[in-house]
Amino acid sequence: MTSASAALPQQPGRTKAFLRLVMIEHSVFALPFAYIAALTAMFQWDRNIHWVRLLLVTVAMVGLRTFAMAANRIIDREIDARNPRTAHRELVTGAMSVRHAWTGALVALVFFLGAAALLNPLCLALAPIAVIPMVVYPYGKRFTNFPQAILGLAQAMGPVGGWLAISGEWSWDAVILGLAVGVWIGGFDLIYACQDVETDREVGVMSVPARFGIQAAIWGARVCHAITTALLVWYAFATDAGAFFWFGLVIVAGAFLYEHSIVKPHDLSRLNRAFFSTNGFIGISLFVCALGDLLVRGLTV
Repeated sequence: MTSASAALPQQPGRTKAFLRLVMIEHSVFALPFAYIAALTAMFQWDRNIHWVRLLLVTVAMVGLRTFAMAANRIIDREIDARNPRTAHRELVTGAMSVRHAWTGALVALVFFLGAAALLNPLCLALAPIAVIPMVVYPYGKRFTNFPQAILGLAQAMGPVGGWLAISGEWSWDAVILGLAVGVWIGGFDLIYACQDVETDREVGVMSVPARFGIQAAIWGARVCHAITTALLVWYAFATDAGAFFWFGLVIVAGAFLYEHSIVKPHDLSRLNRAFFSTNGFIGISLFVCALGDLLVRGLTV
């Protein structure tokens, strides 16, 4: 190896670059709620945990989210290149080619469709509908000031799909939980978008912060998270949740209060802590409490 080649930075492998591209670790945001829906459906069905179905739910959720993130990165690569915050992303730097990104996206989509097919006919029939908002969302910032609404719709499908995967039947309880997740994620994406206001205005990206200002976006996020809390309370009543789940709701409400106490219109320095740490904590905490509640009420491992 020559000294010149030794000095060049090592490029990550294609698989590693793809996993970084889709931020696979962020599955923690939506996956716990799909588990809550699936496990609640199992409890109402026969009070047994069906591990194979739970595994298929995991494959379907991760597969669809991976496809969505890859499509988002591919579609937005030119916008990302013009934003200093996102200019390091793999499709901008060349660590991952567009062709390889599409290959990974399509492989993930095959896993999603395969898992849906193995679950039940209704899941497979509805699977294409779940894909549509995943592709529409990245284009949303080009034609509406409210792309977070599209993102929320996409994320709301997780709990609904998790319930359908077990019961094979439509459930309004799952819709309530799905709406809670969608409004929650749409709300914290309002906060996340605040850091790109100046760049978005320069390049023509549409968003609530870019159109109405940071203060309006943060107030919008507060309203969204208040609605999320109300929907989770509704879900608790609808499913006759016990004390552990209600304790989880107290934790969620406290986390929301903390999140909004550290992010101010004039101070976004702790935005990443609010976005990544706090919201990841919310999903995991509520799942643990929901699981504990179902086990206490008779769910059998």
